[in-house]
Amino acid sequence: MIERRAFESLGTANHGWLDAHHHFSFAEYHELSRTNWGQLRVWNDDIIAAKSGFPPHPHSDMEIITYVRKGAITHQDSLGNTGRTEAGDVQVMSAGSGVTHAEYNMEDEPTQIFQIWIIPDQRGGEPSWGARPFPKGDRTGRFVTLASGFAADEGSLPIRTQARVLRASLKAGETVSYDTTADRHLYLVPATGKVRIGDVEFSARDGAAITGLNQIAVTALEDSELVMVDAR
Repeated sequence: MIERRAFESLGTANHGWLDAHHHFSFAEYHELSRTNWGQLRVWNDDIIAAKSGFPPHPHSDMEIITYVRKGAITHQDSLGNTGRTEAGDVQVMSAGSGVTHAEYNMEDEPTQIFQIWIIPDQRGGEPSWGARPFPKGDRTGRFVTLASGFAADEGSLPIRTQARVLRASLKAGETVSYDTTADRHLYLVPATGKVRIGDVEFSARDGAAITGLNQIAVTALEDSELVMVDAR
């Protein structure tokens, strides 16, 4: 199954400082058919105004991955961690038994992020946070794993669930393949550009919900930046 979830069909919330689009039910947006995709629980497409952000608030029992599309996000948490993550990179917070954090756009321009939540394999555990820059050239024409719960994915940021967060850059006309299994749940969003998966076309910020396949092939109809989650 390959299902297109058009950007225009997503849940929305505009708070002035935050312009959010929800791929799955979140906050005041409730859609029973879009509660989760396997263990993928949240995919928010957020634009955060300059010099604003999310004030301190708590989380527990969730793997929270932030992919920065444009600008930068500055993290602070109750563990004493601080860090700034720039466009094209990710940060990961394993909320575990409980942590309070804040996410601010300290830049002079809006910051654009994908905020992704994945349900962990086990509840509890010590909370943690991590971030790292990834070489941008490594992503051309192939998927690169940014965060993973699989030990074999060396160099990626660890998460506590059998899932992966991947990114790829494609030039128009290029095709990238990804091997999967029929029981996995893939969710792919072109951050920019336009792609075709099977016989379905996806524009920038559309969601592609994919399951029941052993391989996918993504062809770029325009220069495209892709972000994908592979979850149980």
